Amino acid sequence: MYKRVRLRDTVEVPPRFLDDVSEQLVKELLQDKLEGRMDEEVGSVVSVVEVIDIGEGTVLPNRPGVYYDAEFDAVTFDPQMQEVIDGEVVEVVNFGAFIGIGPVDGLLHVSQISDEYLAFDEEGQQLASRESNQALGVGDAVRARIVTKSIDERNPRDSKIGLTAKQPGLGKHGWLREKHEQAAAGE
Repeated sequence: MYKRVRLRDTVEVPPRFLDDVSEQLVKELLQDKLEGRMDEEVGSVVSVVEVIDIGEGTVLPNRPGVYYDAEFDAVTFDPQMQEVIDGEVVEVVNFGAFIGIGPVDGLLHVSQISDEYLAFDEEGQQLASRESNQALGVGDAVRARIVTKSIDERNPRDSKIGLTAKQPGLGKHGWLREKHEQAAAGE
């Protein structure tokens, strides 16, 4: 879920910038420090939007810069358990598909895609069923539910989000349309 939140943090302003400590400079320093970082409480900071307040600078012994506390608004992405998300398949492997859901990827394990057996087609970069001729490949739009999450604040790319698409209304967008059309036709 994307949220706009008000946060506080401290930035170090290097000596070469001390003649003009502006909101724009503090915003750029906050962006460099925080964007892409994962935090258990707020999720992933997608964008620092606006600096609201800059406190008085503090000088620390043996440090060249000046430290400023800043209050700012940011857009964050915080995946919630049981949240239904829409994403795009960014990679297919023999054990499932990685779905891009904002700044992170979730794993849709092969056992959570369909009740049918899905074979991995490495050349075509897809998981395909021989029974129904359905396939899931890179670039496909998918609707899934978040069923597990383990956030790694130090290494956000190591965070793990588990997805399922085996419930009604979930799955590849094309499959959902087909099911809806079949139901409307009385099949």
